[in-house]
Amino acid sequence: MKRLAGLGGACVLLAMLAAPAAAQQADWRLPIETKTLDNGLTVVVSEDRSSPTVGVSVVYHVGMRLEPENRTGFAHLFEHLMFQGTPTAPKGTFDRVIQGGGGRLNGSTRPDYTNYIETAPVSALAPILWLEADRMKTLDFSPENLKNQQDVVKEEIRVNVQNQPYGLFFVFDINRLAFSKWANAHDGYGSFKDLEGATLADVEAFHRDYYGPNNAVIGIAGDISAEEAFALVEEYFGDIPARATPARPDVSEPLNTEGRREAQADALAQVPALAVGWKMPARGHADHAPMAVLSQLLAGGNASRLYQGLVKGREQLLNIDGGLGWPLGHAWDYDGPTLMTLFALYKPNVEPDAVLGAVDEEIARVVAEGVPADTLAAAKTKLLADYVNSLEPFISRADELAKAQLLWGDADTLNRVPEWVQAVTVADVQRVAKTYLTDANRTVIDRVPAAMAPARGIAAPAAPAPAAAPAQD
Repeated sequence: MKRLAGLGGACVLLAMLAAPAAAQQADWRLPIETKTLDNGLTVVVSEDRSSPTVGVSVVYHVGMRLEPENRTGFAHLFEHLMFQGTPTAPKGTFDRVIQGGGGRLNGSTRPDYTNYIETAPVSALAPILWLEADRMKTLDFSPENLKNQQDVVKEEIRVNVQNQPYGLFFVFDINRLAFSKWANAHDGYGSFKDLEGATLADVEAFHRDYYGPNNAVIGIAGDISAEEAFALVEEYFGDIPARATPARPDVSEPLNTEGRREAQADALAQVPALAVGWKMPARGHADHAPMAVLSQLLAGGNASRLYQGLVKGREQLLNIDGGLGWPLGHAWDYDGPTLMTLFALYKPNVEPDAVLGAVDEEIARVVAEGVPADTLAAAKTKLLADYVNSLEPFISRADELAKAQLLWGDADTLNRVPEWVQAVTVADVQRVAKTYLTDANRTVIDRVPAAMAPARGIAAPAAPAPAAAPAQD
């Protein structure tokens, strides 16, 4: 069998998931050791000697949910600016050091965090940590860098939203309609007006307020001991002073008590689409794991109830995708209100209410009849197999370790997820389906091609925005 880097204990758990129930109780655990520096920076390490490589993730506890009002898209814009260099390591240094040695790097902005990830041979760990510490201290705050990245983000919006069929309406539009508080509802990609209004003072304040060591977690996974990793992090980050971080606002929201619905026209779409979202239980709630299992049962791939019932059985849909926390995250990495979202393309000769009625029928079957024991077991196995596979690469494992520590306050949460999933019963699934997947808690957006809009009484869509020339560095 081909040897895969970073498998470690993952193969053991995958085998356990297919084993009898008694064998599943074996004590499988990722090795996890945690240390907090005097300046508040927390370091999480998982040693795995299966490959001479390492994954690193630096996760900051700020994302779209905490960006300033009238500065939509600012957290994402700032993520871009983190790659523009510092007074000590000019733009391009990060890429050359890591990619030049065969590694790779990336970053992303989510509602509750922003993460910066790298993987490389273990010999590159010290340079990676030096570079990450350097940009935690300060950035190259220049008008040129800000203007360049404002243009890059605006072009990204043109490509991914304005000139793309469906334009991520199942992400930002569904949030706008489903949630009541601005922090949860606004467009995290941002408006051009807000992006253009960002100033150097805004950038410097954001870095000062949210990018201190006490607002971050570093995850390290791979061919290094915890003791060695802690020493390196102390060497490069230990002298960075803690900084005051603004108090996190209350972003909590109750379930909706009345359904919300909207219709839109799309100048680029060829077939109509539906986005459906239900507000979900809070992270760590007793209903969290049962909802993750129910999400797998209903929307987890081609074996799911909705795919088999609406794509194959009734032949109403062309496809369906979705899940708990989808698509900006997954079932275990949110720290505020989130949705279970469905996104489906449906056939032009099918009415949207017929699709919604069929979805309701599948949910009602679960509430009334439950699910067979083997169906529930299969859903759990698939959910956990996907979960374990996501931990296989060191870069992903380091990221999940850091996110679990940041969002849950305990990286060992990764070891408890399988136990939570295995404990879910048929009655649990029935309960959460009845509680959360209701018409009163449901938000729906029907998005139709421009040619279909007049017949549906929908206003004609605006023309797509012209693409700009790529920004020049």
